[in-house]
Amino acid sequence: MANKLYEYISPDRGSFLIENSPDGRDVCMKGIFIQADKRNQNQRIYPNTEIANAVRLIKEKIVNGETVLGELDHPPELTINLDRVSHMITDMWMEGSDGYGKLKIIDKVPMGQIARGLVESGVKLGVSSRGSGNVDYNGIVSDFEIVTVDIVAQPSAPNAYPKSIYESLFNMKGGAAIHRVAQAISIENDPRAKIHLKHEILKFVNELNKK
Repeated sequence: MANKLYEYISPDRGSFLIENSPDGRDVCMKGIFIQADKRNQNQRIYPNTEIANAVRLIKEKIVNGETVLGELDHPPELTINLDRVSHMITDMWMEGSDGYGKLKIIDKVPMGQIARGLVESGVKLGVSSRGSGNVDYNGIVSDFEIVTVDIVAQPSAPNAYPKSIYESLFNMKGGAAIHRVAQAISIENDPRAKIHLKHEILKFVNELNKK
């Protein structure tokens, strides 16, 4: 039975670029999504051939018109939860032993609103691939398949699991209000709600920076 595999790439290691469309409507992240031929912080090694094949399959899905959705932080399962979707993967390709990618934040949904607000407020976010594969006793991965790449917060220590932005949102004071306003915006596109959402997101960012 294949294992669930999650591999975090920090903002610095991923060298992420934030791109805005000419009309300012779209916000994208571009950089390294996954790396091969080196032992990572989870003590696993992904051979170049495994990464290249997994990246190729994602690329084929995109070229064939399939939508590859990602979430704000990892869920415990490999399936995509539509209520947690924050972005879509628009491209993936190989450069040497690195799998690069580009994602577009979907700011018409609540989690996308939060992701965009964090990025535009200067928060450095990372990404983490979510997939399956087999791992031998040396930590070498085979039969690897990428399900998606999620947006995650940078962990405070090298071996720390990425902080759950979604859980942090609901655990902080006013977090539920952010979610409600984001939902209202996605339905009614209320300008006043947008102003309130921006204010609440800035408060959320300040809480994150204190931790």
